[in-house]
Amino acid sequence: MKYKLLTPILAALLFSCNAEKSESESKVATNPMIGSWKMLEGASIQNGDTTVTDYTKGLSFIKILNETHFAFFNHDLNKGKDSAAASFVAGGGAYTLKDSTYTEHLDYCSARDWEGHVFSFTVTVKNDTLVQYGREKAEGAGVDRVIIEKYVRIKE
Repeated sequence: MKYKLLTPILAALLFSCNAEKSESESKVATNPMIGSWKMLEGASIQNGDTTVTDYTKGLSFIKILNETHFAFFNHDLNKGKDSAAASFVAGGGAYTLKDSTYTEHLDYCSARDWEGHVFSFTVTVKNDTLVQYGREKAEGAGVDRVIIEKYVRIKE
């Protein structure tokens, strides 16, 4: 008699666990940006001048995205010991993704004059590569430029 009552309860628990996993998997399938990304290269075009930064040499930049928020971290690989190249920048906030339009709402940033700005980009994800292209304009920081960033997915 006890087993007859226990069987439906166990079955319900098992099905609810499977449903939760499927829902989580479907979110990742509908938003291929979810995950952790390492920037390989970034180009910045401002006032007609183009600067390309190789993020595989001397710098590390990662971006982490979940269903609703992003965070990024950028620092030099010399642990701040070279005063000319020492750097650390971090930020994050909410984002939206509609088709290929990715819009960041920068709520937090170590460069405080960037906080509160909204940046819209065009993104493409192909296999394990993400490319982000768009305009960064932050009047308080004196920035108005086009950026092109190339990331590779960080494998677990």
